[in-house]
Amino acid sequence: MIIYPAIDLMSDSAVRLRQGDPGRRIAVGDDPVALARRWAAEGARWLHLVDLDGAMAGAPRHLDLVRRICGAVSIPVQVGGGLRTVADLRAIFEAGAARAILGTAAVAGDLLPEAIAQFGDGIAVALDARGDLVAIEGWQQTSAVPVLEAARSMAKAGVARFIYTDVSRDGMLAGPNLAGLASLIAEVPVPVILSGGIATPDDLRAAAAAGAEGAVVGRALYDGRIRLDEALRAVTGAS
Repeated sequence: MIIYPAIDLMSDSAVRLRQGDPGRRIAVGDDPVALARRWAAEGARWLHLVDLDGAMAGAPRHLDLVRRICGAVSIPVQVGGGLRTVADLRAIFEAGAARAILGTAAVAGDLLPEAIAQFGDGIAVALDARGDLVAIEGWQQTSAVPVLEAARSMAKAGVARFIYTDVSRDGMLAGPNLAGLASLIAEVPVPVILSGGIATPDDLRAAAAAGAEGAVVGRALYDGRIRLDEALRAVTGAS
């Protein structure tokens, strides 16, 4: 299982939010490029990068910073936040991203078929769950679309990978929604990456046992509750 250290960008700095609320931000570093280098040096195989300002604005806001981060490390980076058009996606890939994450645009717009046609398995979809429904617009709104219904439809449309987050768990260090993860994995024949609530190596082991392809870890790393080497050891040999 792949561990994805998370770097969330807001106002050119790295932050962590609690339950996606920009009013509950925690600064974790004023040099996101240095953080990326740190995680790569400590053994990360991928990075998870989110432009929070872009997610809330509906268009990328940190392309230059994304470019500098991707250029500073030799490992692949998946990037999301405000990607609503083919031009946005192209700009993210030109900035060096190995994978682009669609959220709102995959649920509320008609971008997904064209994105898959042009970028194939370079596209992942974020299924951000508030209860049983998909949260959109930087988690500031809740759609009327059930998570599992959306997942089934998108998998049929050719989505290669999902990133599943229970919004209520994100940044809370209360453990991930393993039941929601298991339900999603049972519904779709494509890999699922877990995000939100991971606080201990046991959480990572449980995610691996449930069948997650990867896990995004944010606040637990920055708070020192999990060291990256511990996280990597916890899932060594897990699939």
